[in-house]
Amino acid sequence: MATTTARRTGAWTPWLYLAPALLLLGGLLVYPVYQLGLISFLEYTQAQVSGGEPTTFQGLGNYATLFADEQFWQVLLATVLFAAACVVSTLAVGCALAVLLTRVRALPRLALMLAALGAWATPAVTGSTVWMFLFDPDFGPVNRVFGLGDFSWTYGRYSAFALVLLEVVWCSFPFVMVTVYAGIRAVPAEVVEAAALDGASQWRIWRSVLAPMLRPILLVVTVQSVIWDFKVFTQIYVMTNGGGIAGQNLVLNVYAYQKAFASSQYSLGSAIGVVMLLILLVVTLGYLRILRRRGEEL
Repeated sequence: MATTTARRTGAWTPWLYLAPALLLLGGLLVYPVYQLGLISFLEYTQAQVSGGEPTTFQGLGNYATLFADEQFWQVLLATVLFAAACVVSTLAVGCALAVLLTRVRALPRLALMLAALGAWATPAVTGSTVWMFLFDPDFGPVNRVFGLGDFSWTYGRYSAFALVLLEVVWCSFPFVMVTVYAGIRAVPAEVVEAAALDGASQWRIWRSVLAPMLRPILLVVTVQSVIWDFKVFTQIYVMTNGGGIAGQNLVLNVYAYQKAFASSQYSLGSAIGVVMLLILLVVTLGYLRILRRRGEEL
């Protein structure tokens, strides 16, 4: 009897240690998500905030209004394509530089690491402002070096998205680079040397040897990049002045901000937030399920 009681007590011991962190996460994450979902089912505009009109339950009315809006689907498509381009570019740059770090000497490696960590540590607003100066049509050095004259990068839709993509990759690749580099260093050198002796090129070594062994790490950086890039806000808002000309560079986060705060339609803004949350959950869980089917360790 005493043994059974001790086992039960021991089973609860990990939860006791985790309790403070779970309470903190509950306050910082669960409650705001609950409030977000609750407001998305209400009629909640400036009239309700000021107390001029009572709050009424709308059910799925806000979602019906949102899904009937053609602009929402256009912004959703633009967000998905933009996020996908950012994720692919970030992973490509980060993985390439991680491999480069294993090929250079200590001093160049240290310089590259410090430069990358400096980009990573730069606040998004600061980084976006610096990039705006670099590509400024009047004073920016980029246009002068490439002889582009007074070409405005933020005037066209695709050039503005390309400019924001470069800034997003610049501030995101250090996480991928450092994480993948740490994973490569953990791979036994004998495995890589054996592949090189067999005549495999650097690309073949990466594709057939390193990438399969680093798949759990690549999973982490991919999912993290998807979450970060799908909910980009600061770079788009700062560099395109709130979404570009006539909203041509809107993404879901900026679109939700405009609905909630510029138009005082807080319930519609909350509904967009819930849709974003569900999309990210589906993508993440789907990716994890695919890996589990393949028998990968997570």
